Amino acid sequence: MRPVSILFGNLFMISDRQGDVVAGPVVPLGLFFYDTRFLSTWRLTVNGGPVQALSVEALQYYESRFFLTPGEPTHYVDSQVSVFRHRWVGDAFEERVSVLNHAREPVELTVRLDIAADFAEVLEIKEESRRERRTTIVVEGDSLRMRYERETFVRETIVSSSAPAAVDEGGMTFTVRIAPHGTWHTDLQTATFIRGARDRDLRESMRNYSVRSRSDVQAALRRWVDGAPRLRTDYGPLNGAYRQSVVDLAALRYRGLNFDEPLPLAGMPWFMTLFGRDGLISCLQTVPFLPATCVPLLRILGLSQGSRRDPFRGEEPGKILQESRYGESAAFNELPHSADFSAADTTPLFVILLDEYERWTGDVDLVRELEFQTRAALEWIDRDTDLAGGGYLWYEPRPAMSGPVNQSWKGSPGAISFHDGRPAGYPQATCEIQGYVYDAKLRAARLARLVWHDPAFADRLEAEAAALRERFNRDFWIAERGYYAAALEADGRQVDSLTSNIGHLLWSGIVEPDRAASVVERLMGPDLFSGWGIRTLAATESRYNPLGYHTGTVWPADNSLIAWGMRRYGFRREPAVLAKVIIDATHYFGGQLPEAFAGYQRNLTKYPVLYSSASMPHAISAGAILLFLRTLLGLEPYGDNLTTDPAVPEEMGYVELRDIPGRWGTFDALGRGRTDRDPARRN
Repeated sequence: MRPVSILFGNLFMISDRQGDVVAGPVVPLGLFFYDTRFLSTWRLTVNGGPVQALSVEALQYYESRFFLTPGEPTHYVDSQVSVFRHRWVGDAFEERVSVLNHAREPVELTVRLDIAADFAEVLEIKEESRRERRTTIVVEGDSLRMRYERETFVRETIVSSSAPAAVDEGGMTFTVRIAPHGTWHTDLQTATFIRGARDRDLRESMRNYSVRSRSDVQAALRRWVDGAPRLRTDYGPLNGAYRQSVVDLAALRYRGLNFDEPLPLAGMPWFMTLFGRDGLISCLQTVPFLPATCVPLLRILGLSQGSRRDPFRGEEPGKILQESRYGESAAFNELPHSADFSAADTTPLFVILLDEYERWTGDVDLVRELEFQTRAALEWIDRDTDLAGGGYLWYEPRPAMSGPVNQSWKGSPGAISFHDGRPAGYPQATCEIQGYVYDAKLRAARLARLVWHDPAFADRLEAEAAALRERFNRDFWIAERGYYAAALEADGRQVDSLTSNIGHLLWSGIVEPDRAASVVERLMGPDLFSGWGIRTLAATESRYNPLGYHTGTVWPADNSLIAWGMRRYGFRREPAVLAKVIIDATHYFGGQLPEAFAGYQRNLTKYPVLYSSASMPHAISAGAILLFLRTLLGLEPYGDNLTTDPAVPEEMGYVELRDIPGRWGTFDALGRGRTDRDPARRN
């Protein structure tokens, strides 16, 4: 069964259905904060026996409640005792344990909480690579302090109880007597400590740090939800998915240690930190709904932009950051994750988002503020990326082998391969990144002409984009198959596998108009389209695996970008189909969308099968619902106006989005599903 999670920023707790944590070396259960596990055991027993779940209630993303009874499942019919666990996270993890006596006589019980902290890094757990750590455990009255120290790297977990407890190095024991129909409870608080200057908690040095109560968190969520456009629709799955996605995007924000404003998180549990690509994509998906979220992301990526050449981190002047972590291996430079530049696509995506944000908001001040960083990003593309000649953005594994082999969004080994399964060689130029570069240059030309008042630079960028489009359509197009190659090798050989990457070419606009119909036909054909969405890799390819991370699964975010691209080329039915099947999939995941689900054919499983280690909530999956909604309503800014061109499936009926923010103030958009009057008409 799925675990139960709560989160606030990058502090999150994942437990089993009883509320317990008994973490194995590769099981992502526990209390995590800044890439470290601060609780690896949190297990409740009554009279030495386990508790069993009757019901679990997810109250909000930061709060949950467990209704339990002692004993094994076969023993608790007419149980005389029940247990409630009510927990929440804010600046600390807090839990109230209540034990209720339903009998007419008093009851004496021994309530035990086993507690441990292994201080493992989240990536150790993910990659099944654990290091041994020696921790110090100190009992202080009714509290337990666990500490890990390696030179200046210090992490502590402090657990305290409001009720008297016998505390030992393995946990807390409560000996309680409960009156007839009475209740006993204790309030447990788990504080996390990260040592900073003068032996203070590092957060105390942050200008924006303040202690936030549960009511503060509730009020912030209300403001966030109230600030998003209001959806009215006849289609229940869309209504539920939209609200859940807005809430997930609220949950997936945190305050970094060196930046005042909230920044986007990528996904729980593995990616609860800043990821350049995921942040840029999620903001691009949600600009029409939550435009203010773009500003802190663009600023922090501008501030952290590469300024030197560092092969270990992949840093180069002008390149945009991909990942920033705070774990032990990053602190000691064992891995480059404190500032990792292992992505070839973040830099053009940075330029694309800045322009898209200005198109919606008219915020030319931010465009002026980030002019230097934008020019530096474009210079990096021109200066450092044409590794094999030919005028493309190429990448290759870093000499230090300290980052992912593939620097595209499909970063896993073997994700870029030939039809027969051979892995593509390096350097390689993946097709979608060339589309991003094309789009970035055209968008930067618009900003140069309208905001920076540099028409000569704009003319140069437009000429470069036109030349890129011409050679791309010459070199990547596989005429006999009717689609674009997934990548090129250094000698110009086409990597001929059929992938979802070709859908990204549509939203970038690099596809020649007379080829768009062929691309869409291949995307929606049975080799790629499973019935639940477009697979990352076609079922005809040698490496296809419906459970492969980038070799056969369905990614909601991938599908949302593809649908957006289809609308750009005038297609209406196909993007509506994609939107509906992905929205319908939320029903099987509790209203949320996971990072990915299996690529099984729909008539085989009848429901989407969760990818085993998928993150959920996941920012770009939550953002997918909002981008699908934009696509269904055909929302596009033109100057100071917002235009609509609805293409809503008949089954969805009435769809209205109110108070869409932008440079026009606010705007309402309406769409109604209807049968196309000409059945033969596809676009």
